[in-house]
Amino acid sequence: MARPGRREITGFSNPTVKALRALRDKKHRQRDGRFLAEGLRLLTDARESGILPSTLVMASEREAHPLLDALEADVAAAGGEVIETTPDILGKITGKDNPQAVAGVFAPLPTDLEAIDRTAAPIFLVAQALRDPGNLGTMLRTADAVGAGGLILVDDCADPFGVEAVRASMGAIFTVPIAQARWEDFLPWLRSGPGQLVAASLREAVPYRGAPYGAPCFVLVGNESRGLPEDYEAACDLRVTMPMKGRADSLNAAVAAAVLAYEVLDAVG
Repeated sequence: MARPGRREITGFSNPTVKALRALRDKKHRQRDGRFLAEGLRLLTDARESGILPSTLVMASEREAHPLLDALEADVAAAGGEVIETTPDILGKITGKDNPQAVAGVFAPLPTDLEAIDRTAAPIFLVAQALRDPGNLGTMLRTADAVGAGGLILVDDCADPFGVEAVRASMGAIFTVPIAQARWEDFLPWLRSGPGQLVAASLREAVPYRGAPYGAPCFVLVGNESRGLPEDYEAACDLRVTMPMKGRADSLNAAVAAAVLAYEVLDAVG
């Protein structure tokens, strides 16, 4: 029996299970206006950022934890739903064979460019056509680590609210502002106020160490396989390159963003 205040679900065919499982697909996330996040640490980061899930799903076989108790109490106080189910059903919902003990359903966060305050920090990350959700989540984590004012996703990027991206962000999905825009909208927005656009590039680029960075600095990386379009690079204020001393001709996009972000942070942070 579930504790009072919780709803117990024991069947895989339950309509709620099917609806929550469907949130792993982008079309259902967009249709329902909700996304999934999994893990006590991640949900605690959300709670500490003032963001609570509308639905909290907990595995019946789990260890007691004061943070989970606080999360459940806050969700219930806010009028949210608390569900208790088996680890197998929770795994079906999240798509993991070994799921964590708790998951939450959240409303999408704002992603307009207006959500980005360029005075909030000396550094921002920008990704163009980033297709791998793991890379996107890693960039969010990097943005949080360097105190960036946000991550701006330009053109057709992976969905930041997909399960893999949320998981890879390690909670940064709730701490770092996100914006999504086409290049033709992003560039005029950037030029409407202060901001230096710096691209990781191989075209007429200067060494990334000691380059003349200025705040606020928008660090731009391109698609994992194609890099940045030439006209996008031409529109940048500064193009920098990192040395490749082995056989590899480039770094992973998220890794390049992290290396460059810390160099910029050292210069303008």
